[in-house]
Amino acid sequence: MFDESLLDNPDGLSRADLHGLLRGAAESGARVRTAVRNAAEAGVGSLQPDGRPRAVLVAGPGPAGGSTADLLAALAGDSCPVTLIRPAGVAPAPGALRWTLPGWTGPLDLLLVASPDGTEPGLALLLEQAYRRGCSVVCVTPAGSPLAEATVQARGLAVPLTTTPYEAAMAGGESGGMLGDPSDPVLPTGPGTLWSLLTPLLALADRIGLLTAPPAALESLADRLDGIAERCGPAIATYSNPAKTLAAELADTLPLIWTEGELAAAAGRRFARVLAALAGRPALAAELPEALTAHGTLLAGAFAAGADPEDFFRDRVEEPEALHARVVLLREREPAVTSPAPAARELALHRDTPVSELEATADSSPLETVAELLAITDFAAVYLALASSP
Repeated sequence: MFDESLLDNPDGLSRADLHGLLRGAAESGARVRTAVRNAAEAGVGSLQPDGRPRAVLVAGPGPAGGSTADLLAALAGDSCPVTLIRPAGVAPAPGALRWTLPGWTGPLDLLLVASPDGTEPGLALLLEQAYRRGCSVVCVTPAGSPLAEATVQARGLAVPLTTTPYEAAMAGGESGGMLGDPSDPVLPTGPGTLWSLLTPLLALADRIGLLTAPPAALESLADRLDGIAERCGPAIATYSNPAKTLAAELADTLPLIWTEGELAAAAGRRFARVLAALAGRPALAAELPEALTAHGTLLAGAFAAGADPEDFFRDRVEEPEALHARVVLLREREPAVTSPAPAARELALHRDTPVSELEATADSSPLETVAELLAITDFAAVYLALASSP
């Protein structure tokens, strides 16, 4: 059951937040600033690249690697291909995962490793592969971890992961789950941690000409995250809090996350991952205009708002309400004349499906745009998780 009254009870939210998720989301801006300093101290700013790499490969456990690669690819655009190396293994446990470089990898390529844990032996083996092939390596991982030591042995650059004192209590597995019991595993790349992994790689990407993220832009990114934390904090009432409003709208629904633009697409896929891992809610993400055909049948089938007529004989105490779809429309900017957003809105409303819309502030830089979409949806996922806890 979703307790909407909890959203406007800051003390209740604090008691329910056993894993410090709200604090992690609120400290994202501070993490960016600290991660910039860590990257500079590790030597990112003093690198003298020979030029842009032929390809950038990204590896990391679970959602860590996927979200990092997705966002770097969206921000880099067509300047350089960014490819995720997906792990293989019999289980998601750190010791069971293995990564393999593509056969074409060589000295012209760059391997980026993002690991919040730093104990994966499979990633250490990947670094050995990169060393043998002459591939450059940069790793963001906890200082002193086995992976940090393996990076130095592979003659790569190890950047310490920015952490906070309370994160030891948040350590857990990859699977994620409904919150409520302190022993529940929590998504390692939850609110805040993603910025600890991504920020040093943004500084590096700027240095090698992959994208534009100078120190001033990263400071503006941190300021934008601070501003969103103020707008979406637990003390701000639901009616003026975009994250709480979105969480309340998504309660007891199947979110269909429709996105317009590469940055919004990366944020949408991240939102779907976080909803599943933190709030235990299934969600589907798709890009417009393809989303209209990919999810069109869902809006006409059992998940449509009008697909479950009242049954007089249904036990309303024992049987839960049917799950209905709700469209979440994420946009980078105001729709242009050629935008598919109006058609998406019309299709959803024609099928009696409600629509939630989130658009980045006008005249934002690409970094600020993706930060705003990520931060608001991260806060929304946390509120949905806390208000749904048993």
